[in-house]
Amino acid sequence: MSLNTSSLEGIIVKSIAGFCYVEAGEKVYECKPRGSFRKSNISPSVGDRVEISLNGEKGVVERVFDRKNYLVRPPLSNLDKLFIVSSCSVPSVNPLLIDRMTAICEHINVEPILVFNKADLGDFEGLPEVYSNIGYKTFVVSAETGDGVEAIKAELESSVSAFCGNSGVGKSSLLNRLLDGVSLTTGVVSEKLGRGKHTTRMVELFRVSKGYVADTPGFSTLELVDFNLKDKDELKFCFPEFEDYLGQCRFSSCTHVNEPDCAVLNAVASGSIAKSRIQSYISMYEDLKKLKSWEINKK
Repeated sequence: MSLNTSSLEGIIVKSIAGFCYVEAGEKVYECKPRGSFRKSNISPSVGDRVEISLNGEKGVVERVFDRKNYLVRPPLSNLDKLFIVSSCSVPSVNPLLIDRMTAICEHINVEPILVFNKADLGDFEGLPEVYSNIGYKTFVVSAETGDGVEAIKAELESSVSAFCGNSGVGKSSLLNRLLDGVSLTTGVVSEKLGRGKHTTRMVELFRVSKGYVADTPGFSTLELVDFNLKDKDELKFCFPEFEDYLGQCRFSSCTHVNEPDCAVLNAVASGSIAKSRIQSYISMYEDLKKLKSWEINKK
């Protein structure tokens, strides 16, 4: 907080219809972004650390401090941890979606944390072990019964976190157990489509002790290019379990897709790298390979 009582530093916890709601000290102020931001192509986002000037109980966002990172969809800044939520059924777990999220986290320097929800409905066929063996923090929980949920709370301390995953996996139900005094709308999974209806319409940060957690709109696809992950040759660095094998292939230009004597593919064959992970890597590699030049060069 600034020593000047008319100028405060805080964090944007909500943004609606052109207004930013900034938590500064123990209060939340309704603020309008300074008009000059548009000329500078600055768009304040939830999670931004900002400086505001006050006129009574309302204010103006005067400055947006440099961001650690930025998620395009949903729009969220300065994220420390991304909790990637899946369910064992209705909707069923999707390893490719999980792996897209972990790759993006690796690329933008966010810690991915895996949460497998609806454990009361079945098991996950070894997938939690796949990610814990990589070194990712992994939780198997049931938002319905509360089993395992308490262990997640410690991860929310002193950080800005978000929960994401396919709609219908139980993000809102999980957050309702984690956030005291907050009730988020939950949805019912469509039997026809096998996925849930979106119940969250905007990004909002909620205070959790010394940290913040974001409830974000559900989504079922993530475009790597939106996070500036456009170079297919950079993708291998987003799979941390590949690290020990890079540089050991027969060919220095190995793509780890189908070349002979590929150390990564040999590790898959020996069971050191999970088959689901190499399948996701190849699928994502092929997607990046198909990018047009204008998609690669766009900002």
